Amino acid sequence: MNFFEQQDLARKKTRHLIFLLAMAVISLITITTLFVAVAVFYARQESQEYTYEHVGIFNSVTPQMFGIISLIIILIILGGSLYKFFQIKSGGKTVAEALGGNLLNGETKIFAERKVLNVVEEMAIAAGVPVPPVYVIEDESVNAFAAGHSSRDAVIGITRGAIELLNREELQGVIAHEFSHVFHGDMKLNMRLVAILHGILLLGLIGQFLVRNGFYSRSRSSKDNSKFAIIAFGLGLMVIGYAGTFFGNLIKAAVSRQREFLADASSVQYTRNPQGIGNALKKLGGHSGSSQLSSPNAAEFSHLYFADGISHFLSLMDTHPKLQERIKRIEPRWNGEFIYAQKDTEESHSALTANTTSSTVRSSISPEAAIGVMSALNQIGQPSSDHLAYAQSTLNQLDEGLRQATRNPLQAQGVVFGLLLSKNAQEKNHQWQLLTELFSDDALQSLLGTAEKALDADENSRLPLMELSLPSLKTLDRASIDLFLLAVQKLIYADNRISGMEWAINHTLRHYLLELPTGPQIYLLADTVNELSQLLSMLAHASSKDPQEISNAFNAGKNELALDQLNLIEKQKLTLTHVDSALEKLNQLKPLQKPKLLKALSQCVMADGKVTLREAELLRAVAAALDCPIPPIMTDSNAA
Repeated sequence: MNFFEQQDLARKKTRHLIFLLAMAVISLITITTLFVAVAVFYARQESQEYTYEHVGIFNSVTPQMFGIISLIIILIILGGSLYKFFQIKSGGKTVAEALGGNLLNGETKIFAERKVLNVVEEMAIAAGVPVPPVYVIEDESVNAFAAGHSSRDAVIGITRGAIELLNREELQGVIAHEFSHVFHGDMKLNMRLVAILHGILLLGLIGQFLVRNGFYSRSRSSKDNSKFAIIAFGLGLMVIGYAGTFFGNLIKAAVSRQREFLADASSVQYTRNPQGIGNALKKLGGHSGSSQLSSPNAAEFSHLYFADGISHFLSLMDTHPKLQERIKRIEPRWNGEFIYAQKDTEESHSALTANTTSSTVRSSISPEAAIGVMSALNQIGQPSSDHLAYAQSTLNQLDEGLRQATRNPLQAQGVVFGLLLSKNAQEKNHQWQLLTELFSDDALQSLLGTAEKALDADENSRLPLMELSLPSLKTLDRASIDLFLLAVQKLIYADNRISGMEWAINHTLRHYLLELPTGPQIYLLADTVNELSQLLSMLAHASSKDPQEISNAFNAGKNELALDQLNLIEKQKLTLTHVDSALEKLNQLKPLQKPKLLKALSQCVMADGKVTLREAELLRAVAAALDCPIPPIMTDSNAA
C-alpha cells in the first residue's frame, strides 16, 4: 500500500475512531443521566413533600433536565479536548517536553548523541523531509517516539537508554520505524487521540475534585447531608469518567497495535536490514530497564512509543503487540533468545558514520532522470536503502565546517544566506549591503566565512544543507525567525527577479519555520483550476526560456490532469504570493487526488526529455509544500 493510500486510510480510521468515541460519549450521557435520576429520586425521598408513590426513578428526570445534563457533559468533554488540543497545538516538542525531554544540542561532542543525530539526519535526507529536532528523555529504558501533527512540526524523542545501548544499525531500525509513523499519518491520528481522550478523562477528574473537596469541607450542621451528597456525586462522576477513559483506551490500543506492525515492516523495507530493528527489539527484551518510562505523563502518550511505555493490567490495554510476536514477524526463524546489551561506545566503531560503497550516488542531471522522477514518485513515504546510501554519501562528502554550521542557530542562517548569494561579485556585494540594513557589522562578519563556503558548495549539497539547517533555525525565537525570513526575501529580490530555486528556498523556509496551519483535505482537482494553472505555469517558466518549450511543458501537465480549463499564465503575472496561496489550497486536496497532481507536475518538468538538478530540486520543494516528500531522485546509473 502506497503513501497516499495510507494517508487516505488514516483519514478513514480517524472518522471511524471519532464515531466509536461519539458512541462512547452517548453512552456516558445515558449513564450519567441515569445516575442523576437515581440521585434525584433518593433526594426527593428525603423530602416530606414527596413519597415513593408520587415519584418513580424514571420520572425524576424531565426531558429538559436530560437535555441540560447532555449539554453539560458534551461541553465538559469538548472543553477538555479543546484545552488539550491547544496545549499540544505547537507540535511534537510539547509532547517531548511533557515527558521531560531536552532538545539535543547539535554541537554535542558526546559520541552516543552524535550517533543518533547522524542517524536522524541521514534518514530525513533519504526520505526527503526536513530534519526533525531530536529530544532526549533522561530515562534508562529503551524507547523512542515521533510526535507532531505533520512533518513540519515533528520531533523525534529517544531515551538515554536507547541512545547508549543500541548500536548504529539498531538505531537506524528504530528511527526508520518512527519515520514510518510520520509518513503514514499515524502521528496526526495519535495527537488527536491524546486530545479526545483527555476530554473524556476530564469527567473523572472533576469527580475526583468534588470528592476531595467534599472530604475536606466543613458542614455547619451534623444534619447537613450536602457534604455526603457532593462526595457521592463526585464518586459517581469518577466511576463514569474513568470507565469512559478505560473504554477509550481500549479503542486507542486496538488502533495502535495494527499500526505498529506496519511501522516495523516499513523499517525493514527502508533499511533493508531486518537485524537492525530485530536486534533492537531483542535488546529491549533483554534490558533490565525494559521500555517503561518513569515520567508521570507517560500514560497519556502511551500509543506514541516504539514499545510499551507503561505496564497494563489487561493485555487488551496494550498499545503495542507482544515483543515476541513483533520479532517473529521480522525474523521468522528467531530462536526466542533476547540480547543482554552493553553500552555502545566509540571504540566499537571505526567511524561515526556508516561506510558506504555508494559514494558516487548523486542527484540526476541526465535524460535518464525522467525514469528516476517516476521511480521517486512511486517511493514517496517509502524510501529505499538506495536512498539511505545516497544520504550517507551526501553527508560524508559535505564540508565538515559547513555541516557543523548547520547545527548552530546563528551559523545556520549564514548557510542559507550563502545558498542565495550570487556568484557575480558585484551582485553579491549588493546583496551583502542589503543585509547590513538588518544585522550589525559584527553579526555579519561572523557569518561571512560560512556564507562563502555555502556559496561554493557542490550543487548536490544545496538542498541537504538547507534541510540540515532547519532544526537549528527552528530554535530561534519568533522575532529572530521573522528577521531571518525578511533577510531571505531581500536577498531574493536583490536582482528584481526570482528564480525557481529562490522561490523553493523561500517557500520551504516559510513552510517549516512558520508552521502555517493547513485546512481539512476536502478539495478535488476540478475545484482548484486557478491554483493548478498558477503552479504548472511556475514550473513551465522555470524549465525553459523558450516560449515553445514553456508551452509544451505546461501542456504536458495539463494533458495529464485532463482539465481543459487550465491556462498558461505569463511569467510577469506570477508572484510569490499567488503561488504560495495556490499551494496552500492544493495542500487541502484529498489524499488520493495528490498522486495525479504530482504526476502532472513531473510531466511538466520532463516535457523536454531531460531533468536538470535544479528542476529536480524545484519539483521536490513543491511536493514537500504539498506534504508529499519525494526521496532523492535516482537513476540506475548512479544508484549502483
